[in-house]
Parts: sequence; C-alpha cells; structure tokens
Amino acid sequence: MSIVVTGATGHLGRLVVEQLLEKVPAAEITAVVRTPERAADLAERGVRIAVADYDAPETFDGLFAAGDKVLLVSGSEVDKSRVRQHQAVIDAAKAAGVALLAYTSAPASLKAALADDHRGTEEALRASGLPYTLLRNGWYNENYTEQLAPVLEHGAVVHAAGDGRVSSAARADYAAAAVAVLTGEGHENKAYELGGDQAWDFTEFAAELSRQTGQEIVYRPVSPAEYQGVLESAGLPETFASILAGSDVSLEKGELVVDTGDLSRLTGRPTTPIAESIAAALKG
Repeated sequence: MSIVVTGATGHLGRLVVEQLLEKVPAAEITAVVRTPERAADLAERGVRIAVADYDAPETFDGLFAAGDKVLLVSGSEVDKSRVRQHQAVIDAAKAAGVALLAYTSAPASLKAALADDHRGTEEALRASGLPYTLLRNGWYNENYTEQLAPVLEHGAVVHAAGDGRVSSAARADYAAAAVAVLTGEGHENKAYELGGDQAWDFTEFAAELSRQTGQEIVYRPVSPAEYQGVLESAGLPETFASILAGSDVSLEKGELVVDTGDLSRLTGRPTTPIAESIAAALKG
C-alpha cells in the first residue's frame, strides 16, 4: 500500500509530500510528476517517483495498486478540460481498486466559472463507485501575498471585490488537511468545506500591509471589467484574467466565506492568519 500524490511538484502537492514525510516512511509515498528532474530531491529522500501526465491517460496505467490512498490534486491549466484530465486518474484508480481517492475541489458555495470543472470532477468521482473524499479548498493566503511587488510599488491593492470577505488560509494548512485524510481513517465518502478561521476584506488587507511596511497602502476597488483589464495589461491571458475577475465577483457576493471550521478540525490547529502570511512574504 502506498500513499500517492499527483501533481507532487506543484505548490500544494509538494507541501503534501513534505508533510507526509513527517508522518510515514518515505518508501510508502509515491510522488506523481510530469518532470522527474523537479522531484530529484524527493527521490533522494526515498520517495518513489512515478512519471505521468493528465493529458496522457495511458501513463496512469498500472501506476496505482489495490489499497492505495490517492490524492488527486486538481489540474492548474484552466484553459484545458480538467474534467477529462481528472477522469484519467479516476479511471486508473478504479481499475486498480484503490482504498481512497481524495480530490482537491472548490467550496460548494462558489458559483464562479472556476468551479465548473470541480463540480464535474466530483460528479465523475461519485459515479465511479470509488471511496472518495472531497477536499473543497477555499482560497489560499498566497493568492494575495505572492504578488506584493506591484502593490507596494503603486501603494494600492486593486480588486473587484467591493467590501466582500474571504476566509483564506495558507497552502500549508490545506496540505495538512490532505495529510490528515490520507493518513487517517473514517474519511470515506465525505466532503469537507475548508477555509480559514478568520475572514477578511481588502480594506483590512491594505491596512495590514500598511502596518507591516510603514507605507501607506490603500484599497482601490474597481469594476470586474476594469480588473480584468489590469490583469491583462500585466500579461495574463484573457481567459485566465476573466476567471480571476469572476472570482472577485464571487468574493463580493460572499461565496468565498467558508465558516464550517472543517480545516482547523482536520489539522488540529488554528489556520494561518493573513497577517502571518503577509509577514512571511515581506521577509522574502
């Protein structure tokens, strides 16, 4: 039996593997990657490396074994049919008879187009008959703290979210929830709505940035169309910029406030406040 993590060199997948290494022997972990060179450090630590690609279903043939627990980290290429990509993993997992397939989804409350592929994958997973766990991850603190340079340069946080609030948490928190499911028992056929303990808005975000930097940072709300234009001018593709602008609309509507407490219960600790992630980002 192995614990298998797909997308294992991505931002979330790597954190999951790192945290698994703290709980189980490396030989019991399989990291599924497209580029094995990026996982060389994991291989050196004894993690089994498997090469497979969501766009090449045949690469998953024989990858799983009966009794495995699998984490399907959702594909990040939103311009592709992610349901089709994920189906390849689901089919291979079913053929092998894995014990559990956990999937990183999106909050049930999210109505933006970004959630469509997640809902489609959830339907495919339920239809498969496999024991499953839905990890409906809310937004990451890092969505906002990894791109602080232009904010600090212009002294403004620009979003199309009005005074909407978001209950974000650090990627490491969501990784810890996945590890709890993969190493624990009793999570079959359950859905967890995961979000941070404290919701915040962009006025508060700007104020916290001001406090930590000593620089005056303001929140400048714009329309969704204006925000999409800002993103495109920064080099983002039109499709992705549109999705992000739509996500801000959802944020304004309150669709990204997840107050179930599932995340802190699964991990056994409070979630990481946005102020802490800001501090980490500013330290570089």
